[in-house]
Amino acid sequence: MTARRISDSALRRLSHYLRFLESFEVEGRATISSGDLAARGGMTSAQVRKDLSLFGSFGKRGLGYPVPELRARLAAILGVGRRWDVALAGAGKLGAALYAYDGFRRRGFHVAAVFDVDPRKIGRRWGQLEVEDVAGLGPSVRAKGVEIGIVVTPAEAAQEVADAMVAAGITAILNFAPRKLVVSDGVTLRDVNLAIELEALCFALTHEGWEIGR
Repeated sequence: MTARRISDSALRRLSHYLRFLESFEVEGRATISSGDLAARGGMTSAQVRKDLSLFGSFGKRGLGYPVPELRARLAAILGVGRRWDVALAGAGKLGAALYAYDGFRRRGFHVAAVFDVDPRKIGRRWGQLEVEDVAGLGPSVRAKGVEIGIVVTPAEAAQEVADAMVAAGITAILNFAPRKLVVSDGVTLRDVNLAIELEALCFALTHEGWEIGR
């Protein structure tokens, strides 16, 4: 069976649509059009309709989209309507900031385990959790049913940690370490390199005649 494909840009737009719909719901809007979504996101109505059509039929021609129904369907498509248990590897400042970020919990992402290699950090309390030795990552994440791993380690340790996560059965990894990771087929890897993003902003400020596309 041929796997269905979705572009990274389309997937990102679906996430934006979900947030726009949540805003419309707060505003008390019962129904919106593709044009309303397009206006919020700086895109075209045709693009909105094309993105949504990847997953079936939404709304009725001439009547628009019922806001609560479309929000619920997009949440289900993106998989954010349930709890996801997360393992965080790297108990440094960035790891602590991610752990404390309430937006994760509101979206259903629950940090179930925190790991580090530093003996000075192992055993420390992070809220209701205790920082664990990364050497025990495999048994711990299997016992907790963790499905998502977040790597916030120094570059030199990131690949080994990612390998341990994959060996433990984790098939989705978010990588904040400043290096490219190699994972096996069937594992979804997303990279977040804050330095690269800042450099893109510097480029935009330095070269005003250039437009950065997505």
